[in-house]
Amino acid sequence: MNRISSQPGLVSLDDRRRPEPPALVLVAHGSRDPRTLNTVHRLLDQVREQRPDLPVHLGHIELNEPLLPDTLASLGTAEAVLVPLLLSRGYHVKRDIPEMAAASAARTRVAAPLGPHPLLVETLHARLIEAGWGTDEETRRTGAVVLAAAGSRDPDSAVDTRRTAHLLSDRLGVPVVPAYASAATPTVDTAIRALAARGRDRVAVASYFTAPGLFATQCAQKAPWIASAPLGTHPAMADLILHRYDQATRRRAATSHQLPALAV
Repeated sequence: MNRISSQPGLVSLDDRRRPEPPALVLVAHGSRDPRTLNTVHRLLDQVREQRPDLPVHLGHIELNEPLLPDTLASLGTAEAVLVPLLLSRGYHVKRDIPEMAAASAARTRVAAPLGPHPLLVETLHARLIEAGWGTDEETRRTGAVVLAAAGSRDPDSAVDTRRTAHLLSDRLGVPVVPAYASAATPTVDTAIRALAARGRDRVAVASYFTAPGLFATQCAQKAPWIASAPLGTHPAMADLILHRYDQATRRRAATSHQLPALAV
């Protein structure tokens, strides 16, 4: 006989309860800009609204509390999926986060970074429309976009950003050139000049940052036409965080049953 458990969201069959899902730990970089922390907390609220039965926590790599090692320590030996609030592969995804996870007692799996993914392109497109991007023939003929990202010395990070630029170009039907605020080339200024030399004089800067901050502001100020807001709390961002969590959870389940891991 099927019975509804006394705890919301748990259904028991022959008095057997479903196991608790792994906790979701959103791993943010950290920033001295209070707008960044506010954005991260609003994203956490959106994730919790979508999955009210899912334990959701926050850990920072640096600059803000709680730091990721402290968050993991609070979980004890519980199971957790760490979802990086980062847009590409790089040192933090490859080294910092896995090393912090390995040093904790928690049973952890690190999910893929958020990008590249079509949901990010959806968000970038929406932010450009909000900023005034047009769909007229003039925009398609003379328009272009500089995809402004933070930058990294890791070549895989550039590969991921170029992939996002390619997907956004397909969506908009205009050239999209990745550019960087630091640690990589081309700079935003260089990319804008290169597009102008190709006759593209309606150049928008698409802010490929998860939240407002110094780099996002500096890149936006270089826009010769319009600049979009950071990705922020667009609904697709919470969807993508949960998507990465679900992927990692399925891989763990497949591994525990000695099945091949699912592709990212």
